[in-house]
Amino acid sequence: MKKTLLIALPVYFLISSCSGDKDRPDAYGTFEATEVTVSSQANGKILFLKVEEGQVLDSNVLVGIVDTLDMDLRKSQAREQQLATSTRRDDLAAQTAVQEQNKTNILVEKARVERLLKDGAATTKQMDDIIASLNLADKQIASVKSQYASLDAQVSTFNKQIDQINNSIADAHIINPIKGTVLIKYAEPNEVTTFGKPVYKIANLTSLDLRVYVSGAQLPYIKIGQKVEVRYDRDEKTNNSVEGEVTWISETAEFTPKTIQTKEERVNLVYAAKVRVKNDGTLKIGMPGEIRFMPLK
Repeated sequence: MKKTLLIALPVYFLISSCSGDKDRPDAYGTFEATEVTVSSQANGKILFLKVEEGQVLDSNVLVGIVDTLDMDLRKSQAREQQLATSTRRDDLAAQTAVQEQNKTNILVEKARVERLLKDGAATTKQMDDIIASLNLADKQIASVKSQYASLDAQVSTFNKQIDQINNSIADAHIINPIKGTVLIKYAEPNEVTTFGKPVYKIANLTSLDLRVYVSGAQLPYIKIGQKVEVRYDRDEKTNNSVEGEVTWISETAEFTPKTIQTKEERVNLVYAAKVRVKNDGTLKIGMPGEIRFMPLK
């Protein structure tokens, strides 16, 4: 009896060991998401901010506004200057019309004097005076028209200033960039913010990436687009299992992060990989997970 027991024990442990190795994960890691930090693009007081941690926001929706009073005043001033310059342009147009009419009258008089000269009823001096008046009219018209370019340049400058102010006003509107869940809120209404200061952080949690590390020996068994088994803790003794897809494998090796369990694994060079998993709300950023390779197709 004792001999039979002694012989049976190693067999039992061998079977258990083989079973355990068969079910042993191929790689470990933690879940992560692509987090987007939404920052202020303007300086001033936050007039309102409709953001709360845990809130699900759609993309391209207005969630806050930074005070734009100063920009509105500068825009009004630029518009007034633009209007004044445009009015001066209208004045030039009126002056040009007067000079053009004066030139027309001189040309009529010139034609009359030319006829009188043929009949000997006019003098050469009269014609010289008319030609001098005509040349003066041409110069006056050219002088007035030369001012158009300067005024047009000023109007163009004011238009650009208004466009820049409009862009600044648009930047004062905080637009949520992606559909996702608010992770952290950094600011509150009535606080003063500055350009580049974080307002909140958001991430799309409908799917998460499990970042794992595989050894060089494991690389032949994994490829982008491959389906793998992803496990995460259900309780202290059991795991949940879902399907994941390999979306990225690093091209360069690195030392295994210290979070990997065994010392032997920590000193080896490994390759980082990401496995995309659909999230029903159970998975959280930072949760540990593990994968088992499925046969390559």
